Amino acid sequence: MNVKLLNLFLTVILAVSFDIEALSPHYYDRTCPQADQIVTNAVKKAMSNDKTVPAALLRMHFHDCFVRGCDASVLLDSTGKNKAEKDGPPNISLHAFYVIDNAKKALEEQCPGVVSCADIVSLAARDAVALSGGPTWEVPKGRKDGRVSKAIETRQLPAPTFNISQLQQSFGQRGLTMHDLVVLSGGHTLGFSHCSSFQNRIHNFSTQKQVDPTLNPSFAASLKGICPAHNKAKNAGATMDASTTSFDNMYYKMLMQGQSLFSSDQALLTTPSTKKLVAKYASSMEEYERAFVKSMIKMSSISGNGNEVRLNCRRVR
Repeated sequence: MNVKLLNLFLTVILAVSFDIEALSPHYYDRTCPQADQIVTNAVKKAMSNDKTVPAALLRMHFHDCFVRGCDASVLLDSTGKNKAEKDGPPNISLHAFYVIDNAKKALEEQCPGVVSCADIVSLAARDAVALSGGPTWEVPKGRKDGRVSKAIETRQLPAPTFNISQLQQSFGQRGLTMHDLVVLSGGHTLGFSHCSSFQNRIHNFSTQKQVDPTLNPSFAASLKGICPAHNKAKNAGATMDASTTSFDNMYYKMLMQGQSLFSSDQALLTTPSTKKLVAKYASSMEEYERAFVKSMIKMSSISGNGNEVRLNCRRVR
Protein backbone atom coordinates (compact mmCIF):
# COMPACT_ATOMS: atom_id res chain seq x y z
CA MET A 1 0.00 0.00 0.00
CA ASN A 2 2.81 2.41 0.91
CA VAL A 3 4.56 1.69 -2.38
CA LYS A 4 1.33 2.40 -4.28
CA LEU A 5 0.87 5.67 -2.42
CA LEU A 6 4.46 6.65 -3.12
CA ASN A 7 4.02 5.89 -6.82
CA LEU A 8 0.80 7.92 -6.89
CA PHE A 9 2.56 10.83 -5.17
CA LEU A 10 5.43 10.72 -7.68
CA THR A 11 2.95 10.56 -10.56
CA VAL A 12 1.20 13.71 -9.29
CA ILE A 13 4.52 15.54 -8.87
CA LEU A 14 5.62 14.55 -12.37
CA ALA A 15 2.25 15.56 -13.82
CA VAL A 16 2.54 19.04 -12.30
CA SER A 17 6.12 19.41 -13.54
CA PHE A 18 5.12 18.21 -17.00
CA ASP A 19 2.27 20.68 -17.17
CA ILE A 20 4.71 23.53 -16.55
CA GLU A 21 7.31 22.11 -18.91
CA ALA A 22 4.64 21.66 -21.60
CA LEU A 23 4.34 25.43 -22.01
CA SER A 24 6.28 26.69 -25.00
CA PRO A 25 6.77 30.04 -26.78
CA HIS A 26 6.18 28.06 -30.01
CA TYR A 27 2.91 26.43 -28.92
CA TYR A 28 0.83 28.22 -31.60
CA ASP A 29 3.48 28.43 -34.33
CA ARG A 30 1.51 26.12 -36.61
CA THR A 31 -2.06 26.51 -35.37
CA CYS A 32 -2.17 30.31 -34.88
CA PRO A 33 1.16 31.96 -35.75
CA GLN A 34 -0.28 35.48 -35.48
CA ALA A 35 -1.60 34.98 -31.91
CA ASP A 36 0.94 37.25 -30.21
CA GLN A 37 0.41 40.09 -32.67
CA ILE A 38 -3.38 39.90 -32.42
CA VAL A 39 -3.24 40.27 -28.64
CA THR A 40 -0.68 43.09 -28.90
CA ASN A 41 -2.96 44.98 -31.30
CA ALA A 42 -5.88 44.71 -28.87
CA VAL A 43 -3.75 46.01 -25.98
CA LYS A 44 -2.35 48.87 -28.08
CA LYS A 45 -5.81 49.98 -29.18
CA ALA A 46 -7.12 49.95 -25.60
CA MET A 47 -4.07 51.85 -24.30
CA SER A 48 -4.62 54.60 -26.87
CA ASN A 49 -7.98 55.32 -25.24
CA ASP A 50 -7.23 54.54 -21.58
CA LYS A 51 -3.84 54.95 -19.90
CA THR A 52 -4.92 52.76 -16.95
CA VAL A 53 -5.16 49.63 -19.12
CA PRO A 54 -1.57 48.35 -18.61
CA ALA A 55 -1.83 48.37 -14.83
CA ALA A 56 -5.22 46.66 -15.02
CA LEU A 57 -3.94 43.86 -17.28
CA LEU A 58 -0.84 43.23 -15.18
CA ARG A 59 -2.90 43.06 -11.98
CA MET A 60 -5.46 40.82 -13.68
CA HIS A 61 -2.73 38.31 -14.53
CA PHE A 62 -1.39 38.26 -10.96
CA HIS A 63 -4.86 37.77 -9.53
CA ASP A 64 -5.64 35.00 -11.99
CA CYS A 65 -2.47 33.02 -11.29
CA PHE A 66 -2.67 33.34 -7.51
CA VAL A 67 -6.12 31.67 -7.40
CA ARG A 68 -6.32 28.17 -8.96
CA GLY A 69 -3.23 28.82 -11.08
CA CYS A 70 -3.12 30.58 -14.45
CA ASP A 71 -6.39 29.25 -15.87
CA ALA A 72 -8.39 32.43 -16.71
CA SER A 73 -10.82 31.71 -13.86
CA VAL A 74 -10.68 35.44 -13.05
CA LEU A 75 -12.47 36.18 -16.34
CA LEU A 76 -15.59 34.11 -15.68
CA ASP A 77 -18.77 36.04 -14.91
CA SER A 78 -20.90 35.25 -11.89
CA THR A 79 -24.07 33.28 -12.51
CA GLY A 80 -27.27 32.92 -10.54
CA LYS A 81 -25.83 29.94 -8.70
CA ASN A 82 -22.23 31.10 -8.35
CA LYS A 83 -20.43 34.28 -7.34
CA ALA A 84 -17.21 34.29 -9.38
CA GLU A 85 -13.67 35.51 -8.57
CA LYS A 86 -14.11 38.84 -10.32
CA ASP A 87 -16.82 39.72 -7.78
CA GLY A 88 -14.70 38.81 -4.74
CA PRO A 89 -13.70 41.83 -2.58
CA PRO A 90 -10.04 42.06 -3.75
CA ASN A 91 -11.16 41.95 -7.40
CA ILE A 92 -13.99 44.48 -7.39
CA SER A 93 -11.61 47.11 -8.78
CA LEU A 94 -10.24 44.86 -11.56
CA HIS A 95 -11.14 46.22 -14.98
CA ALA A 96 -10.21 46.14 -18.69
CA PHE A 97 -11.78 42.71 -19.18
CA TYR A 98 -13.02 44.06 -22.52
CA VAL A 99 -9.41 44.03 -23.78
CA ILE A 100 -9.31 40.26 -23.34
CA ASP A 101 -12.75 39.98 -24.97
CA ASN A 102 -11.59 41.98 -28.00
CA ALA A 103 -8.42 39.93 -28.37
CA LYS A 104 -10.43 36.70 -28.07
CA LYS A 105 -12.92 37.84 -30.70
CA ALA A 106 -10.11 38.63 -33.15
CA LEU A 107 -8.38 35.32 -32.41
CA GLU A 108 -11.59 33.34 -32.92
CA GLU A 109 -11.96 34.95 -36.35
CA GLN A 110 -8.43 33.92 -37.34
CA CYS A 111 -7.95 30.66 -35.41
CA PRO A 112 -11.29 29.31 -34.10
CA GLY A 113 -11.09 27.34 -30.86
CA VAL A 114 -7.30 27.39 -30.66
CA VAL A 115 -5.96 30.08 -28.29
CA SER A 116 -6.94 29.81 -24.63
CA CYS A 117 -8.17 32.75 -22.59
CA ALA A 118 -5.45 31.96 -20.04
CA ASP A 119 -2.78 32.47 -22.68
CA ILE A 120 -4.41 35.73 -23.78
CA VAL A 121 -4.21 37.07 -20.20
CA SER A 122 -0.54 36.14 -20.00
CA LEU A 123 0.25 37.69 -23.39
CA ALA A 124 -1.69 40.86 -22.53
CA ALA A 125 0.26 41.26 -19.27
CA ARG A 126 3.53 40.99 -21.20
CA ASP A 127 2.30 43.62 -23.67
CA ALA A 128 1.17 45.87 -20.84
CA VAL A 129 4.72 45.93 -19.50
CA ALA A 130 6.49 46.21 -22.88
CA LEU A 131 4.20 48.96 -24.20
CA SER A 132 4.75 50.95 -20.98
CA GLY A 133 8.50 51.09 -21.55
CA GLY A 134 9.42 47.88 -19.75
CA PRO A 135 11.06 44.70 -21.03
CA THR A 136 9.48 42.26 -23.44
CA TRP A 137 9.84 38.49 -23.48
CA GLU A 138 8.72 35.33 -25.23
CA VAL A 139 5.64 34.12 -23.35
CA PRO A 140 5.51 30.33 -22.91
CA LYS A 141 2.04 29.26 -24.10
CA GLY A 142 -0.22 26.24 -23.90
CA ARG A 143 -2.30 26.99 -20.79
CA LYS A 144 -5.83 25.67 -20.67
CA ASP A 145 -8.93 27.39 -19.31
CA GLY A 146 -10.59 26.35 -16.08
CA ARG A 147 -14.30 25.94 -15.41
CA VAL A 148 -14.38 26.85 -11.72
CA SER A 149 -14.36 30.39 -10.31
CA LYS A 150 -15.42 31.17 -6.73
CA ALA A 151 -15.39 34.61 -5.11
CA ILE A 152 -14.63 33.14 -1.70
CA GLU A 153 -11.27 31.86 -2.99
CA THR A 154 -10.04 35.42 -3.58
CA ARG A 155 -9.27 35.41 0.15
CA GLN A 156 -6.13 33.54 -0.92
CA LEU A 157 -4.74 36.67 -2.58
CA PRO A 158 -1.96 38.48 -0.68
CA ALA A 159 -3.42 41.57 0.98
CA PRO A 160 -1.87 45.07 1.00
CA THR A 161 -1.75 44.84 4.80
CA PHE A 162 0.38 41.66 4.87
CA ASN A 163 3.67 41.55 6.78
CA ILE A 164 6.75 39.81 5.44
CA SER A 165 5.92 36.44 7.06
CA GLN A 166 2.44 36.42 5.51
CA LEU A 167 3.87 37.40 2.14
CA GLN A 168 6.50 34.68 2.31
CA GLN A 169 3.84 32.09 3.09
CA SER A 170 1.51 33.30 0.30
CA PHE A 171 4.22 33.29 -2.36
CA GLY A 172 5.84 30.12 -1.06
CA GLN A 173 2.58 28.19 -1.38
CA ARG A 174 2.73 28.95 -5.08
CA GLY A 175 6.35 27.91 -5.53
CA LEU A 176 7.61 31.49 -5.55
CA THR A 177 10.62 32.67 -3.55
CA MET A 178 11.33 35.79 -1.52
CA HIS A 179 13.32 37.01 -4.52
CA ASP A 180 10.23 36.58 -6.71
CA LEU A 181 8.23 38.47 -4.07
CA VAL A 182 10.51 41.52 -4.24
CA VAL A 183 10.69 41.44 -8.03
CA LEU A 184 6.98 40.98 -8.67
CA SER A 185 6.10 43.67 -6.11
CA GLY A 186 7.86 46.02 -8.50
CA GLY A 187 4.84 45.63 -10.75
CA HIS A 188 3.34 48.27 -8.47
CA THR A 189 5.25 50.75 -10.60
CA LEU A 190 2.11 50.78 -12.76
CA GLY A 191 -1.23 51.82 -11.38
CA PHE A 192 -3.38 53.41 -8.74
CA SER A 193 -4.68 52.42 -5.33
CA HIS A 194 -7.87 53.40 -3.55
CA CYS A 195 -7.61 54.82 -0.05
CA SER A 196 -8.97 51.65 1.55
CA SER A 197 -5.77 49.74 0.70
CA PHE A 198 -3.45 52.03 2.66
CA GLN A 199 -5.62 53.91 5.16
CA ASN A 200 -4.28 51.62 7.91
CA ARG A 201 -0.94 53.45 7.56
CA ILE A 202 -2.24 57.01 7.80
CA HIS A 203 -5.08 56.78 10.34
CA ASN A 204 -5.02 55.03 13.73
CA PHE A 205 -1.87 53.12 12.84
CA SER A 206 -1.36 51.96 16.43
CA THR A 207 -2.37 52.86 19.96
CA GLN A 208 0.75 55.05 20.18
CA LYS A 209 0.87 56.58 16.71
CA GLN A 210 -1.69 57.86 14.24
CA VAL A 211 0.62 57.45 11.27
CA ASP A 212 3.05 54.65 10.32
CA PRO A 213 6.43 56.06 11.44
CA THR A 214 8.17 54.42 8.47
CA LEU A 215 6.30 56.75 6.10
CA ASN A 216 8.04 59.91 4.95
CA PRO A 217 6.22 62.67 6.96
CA SER A 218 5.47 64.94 4.00
CA PHE A 219 4.37 61.95 1.91
CA ALA A 220 2.08 60.81 4.73
CA ALA A 221 0.62 64.32 4.98
CA SER A 222 -0.16 64.35 1.26
CA LEU A 223 -1.88 60.95 1.55
CA LYS A 224 -3.96 62.18 4.49
CA GLY A 225 -5.02 65.14 2.38
CA ILE A 226 -6.22 62.83 -0.38
CA CYS A 227 -7.73 60.26 2.02
CA PRO A 228 -9.15 61.93 5.15
CA ALA A 229 -10.21 59.73 8.07
CA HIS A 230 -13.85 59.70 7.04
CA ASN A 231 -13.30 59.71 3.31
CA LYS A 232 -16.56 59.73 1.31
CA ALA A 233 -15.06 60.02 -2.18
CA LYS A 234 -15.54 56.60 -3.78
CA ASN A 235 -12.65 56.91 -6.24
CA ALA A 236 -10.17 58.73 -4.02
CA GLY A 237 -6.67 57.31 -3.92
CA ALA A 238 -3.08 57.70 -5.03
CA THR A 239 -0.80 56.50 -7.82
CA MET A 240 1.56 53.68 -6.92
CA ASP A 241 4.64 55.73 -7.80
CA ALA A 242 5.58 59.06 -9.38
CA SER A 243 5.71 57.64 -12.93
CA THR A 244 2.55 55.59 -12.85
CA THR A 245 2.19 54.99 -16.60
CA SER A 246 5.86 54.04 -17.11
CA PHE A 247 7.29 50.66 -16.23
CA ASP A 248 10.50 51.55 -14.40
CA ASN A 249 12.26 51.12 -11.04
CA MET A 250 10.76 54.25 -9.46
CA TYR A 251 8.76 52.01 -7.11
CA TYR A 252 11.96 50.81 -5.42
CA LYS A 253 13.44 54.30 -5.21
CA MET A 254 10.31 55.66 -3.54
CA LEU A 255 10.11 52.62 -1.24
CA MET A 256 13.60 53.39 0.07
CA GLN A 257 12.54 57.00 0.68
CA GLY A 258 9.54 56.00 2.81
CA GLN A 259 7.09 56.73 0.01
CA SER A 260 5.36 53.40 -0.56
CA LEU A 261 1.60 52.98 -0.25
CA PHE A 262 1.03 49.50 1.17
CA SER A 263 2.15 47.87 4.38
CA SER A 264 3.14 44.94 2.14
CA ASP A 265 5.47 47.26 0.22
CA GLN A 266 7.13 48.53 3.39
CA ALA A 267 7.43 44.91 4.56
CA LEU A 268 10.09 44.36 1.90
CA LEU A 269 12.43 46.53 3.99
CA THR A 270 11.97 44.49 7.17
CA THR A 271 14.44 41.68 6.41
CA PRO A 272 18.09 42.17 5.40
CA SER A 273 17.81 39.96 2.29
CA THR A 274 14.72 41.62 0.83
CA LYS A 275 15.97 45.11 1.73
CA LYS A 276 19.21 44.38 -0.13
CA LEU A 277 17.23 43.39 -3.22
CA VAL A 278 15.13 46.57 -3.03
CA ALA A 279 18.34 48.62 -2.97
CA LYS A 280 19.76 46.61 -5.87
CA TYR A 281 16.76 47.22 -8.11
CA ALA A 282 16.47 50.86 -7.07
CA SER A 283 19.99 51.40 -8.40
CA SER A 284 19.78 49.35 -11.62
CA MET A 285 16.88 49.29 -14.07
CA GLU A 286 18.79 46.76 -16.18
CA GLU A 287 19.11 44.30 -13.27
CA TYR A 288 15.45 44.81 -12.41
CA GLU A 289 14.18 44.19 -15.94
CA ARG A 290 16.20 40.99 -16.21
CA ALA A 291 14.86 39.71 -12.89
CA PHE A 292 11.28 40.75 -13.66
CA VAL A 293 11.17 38.73 -16.87
CA LYS A 294 12.38 35.60 -15.05
CA SER A 295 9.90 35.97 -12.19
CA MET A 296 7.00 36.76 -14.51
CA ILE A 297 7.63 33.66 -16.61
CA LYS A 298 7.84 31.63 -13.41
CA MET A 299 4.60 33.07 -11.99
CA SER A 300 2.75 32.73 -15.28
CA SER A 301 3.67 29.03 -15.31
CA ILE A 302 1.85 28.25 -12.05
CA SER A 303 -0.13 25.17 -12.99
CA GLY A 304 -3.85 25.70 -13.41
CA ASN A 305 -6.74 23.24 -13.37
CA GLY A 306 -7.93 24.02 -16.87
CA ASN A 307 -8.54 21.43 -19.59
CA GLU A 308 -10.30 23.33 -22.36
CA VAL A 309 -10.18 26.35 -24.63
CA ARG A 310 -13.16 28.60 -23.96
CA LEU A 311 -14.85 30.17 -26.98
CA ASN A 312 -16.13 32.98 -24.75
CA CYS A 313 -13.72 34.00 -21.97
CA ARG A 314 -16.55 35.05 -19.66
CA ARG A 315 -18.39 31.73 -19.52
CA VAL A 316 -17.86 27.99 -19.78
CA ARG A 317 -19.41 26.13 -22.68
